[in-house]
Amino acid sequence: METINTNDTGIENLACNNSVEATVEHLELLLRAKGMKIFSRLDQAAEAKAVGLTMRPMVLFIFGDPKTGTPLMKRYPSLAMDLPLKALIWESEEGKVWISYNRPEFLRARHGLDTLPFEKVGQLLQTAARQAKPGQP
Repeated sequence: METINTNDTGIENLACNNSVEATVEHLELLLRAKGMKIFSRLDQAAEAKAVGLTMRPMVLFIFGDPKTGTPLMKRYPSLAMDLPLKALIWESEEGKVWISYNRPEFLRARHGLDTLPFEKVGQLLQTAARQAKPGQP
């Protein structure tokens, strides 16, 4: 799977096989199918348009599972800086679509976690990048 080098910022950028719109739809279906709560879905391009500006398609998901996240934040309070989790679906200047998110290893190191609880989320986002098809989880 194609990725963009992030120079150790902790951000993973995965190339998507479909449009921003189709990838957004697919990711939402996948998250809901896994029982995750979508706290917000922010269409950055629509917000820019609302104030007379333009930008390429870009949608930010804020999501998670309070049953999993709450005990983690109680044990590691700084983790609340990065929870709920986020995924950004965006289109580059070249017209390529990407999903960007914080790598689980980065979150573990940043907050001193003794486990890696977000590996499955990374796998879910990789699935969304590869398989996005409108209307299918």
